[in-house]
Amino acid sequence: MASEWCIGIIGGSGLYNIEGLEDEQWIAIDTPWGEPSDEILCGRIGDVKVRFLPRHGRGHPISPTELNSRANVDALKRAGCTDILAISAVGSLREEIEPGRFAVVEQFIDRTVKRESTYFTSGLVTHVSMADPVCPRLSEMAAKAISACRGKVAVGATYIAIEGPQFSSRAESRLYRQWGADVIGMTAMPEAKLAREAELPYALIGMATDYDCWRVDENGVGEAVNVAQVIAQMEANGELARETVAKFISSLPKKRKASQIDTALDDAVITAPDEHDPELLAKLGAIAGRLLGED
Repeated sequence: MASEWCIGIIGGSGLYNIEGLEDEQWIAIDTPWGEPSDEILCGRIGDVKVRFLPRHGRGHPISPTELNSRANVDALKRAGCTDILAISAVGSLREEIEPGRFAVVEQFIDRTVKRESTYFTSGLVTHVSMADPVCPRLSEMAAKAISACRGKVAVGATYIAIEGPQFSSRAESRLYRQWGADVIGMTAMPEAKLAREAELPYALIGMATDYDCWRVDENGVGEAVNVAQVIAQMEANGELARETVAKFISSLPKKRKASQIDTALDDAVITAPDEHDPELLAKLGAIAGRLLGED
């Protein structure tokens, strides 16, 4: 397994560049799953290789439902990534996660319905575990980086992913709180699932921009989420997000120790070898090359 770090940064709304990046070069990467959201910005911070992908594309032209997360994760794997740190704007479902606070996600509830969520279709059926969907090592380092940059951080958050692009109704927002969700967004699923299938340790920092629409004032009047509000808070969050990413990368241990997630596919394939689909196997060269003997 790789002993050197190559960190993939998936930048969501509000994070469109990486501070301190040297030897910058935008590189187009073709994948068998279609086009990723954008080219990948390749460079380094110190001795750490960095690969940055703007999740919605530069200028934010791609809606959440239309994100090709399979292509995005595949492209990062082809670019040499060993781990992924994702950044995403989120709505808060908890009073204590106020706008401006960052939340390090620990669990997910997936309510998306229109997205391709696996690389392993018929011909190579595979069931990876998502019991613990993020990398605890990366998550701990992310929380420390936020604190080191004087940011407010909540840890252990549960993220509910909705299809969008519409924001929630008040009834939905209240329901999600009852389910135990802490933050809400539209992009982390199936991204986190696909990262696990690609054997890439994944952590997610959610940047709270609003209180969603569950909250009411002393007169019982609720506020609705609007794009202007979200953008204003994203801009306020942006500098801290960039500082956090730079701190996270500069604080990595010199050598990367192996993670259990590096071999997540070892006990996940259920299809008998003589039933493997050669066409599908050819598409899986980057994702499952280690397992298929191509790495």
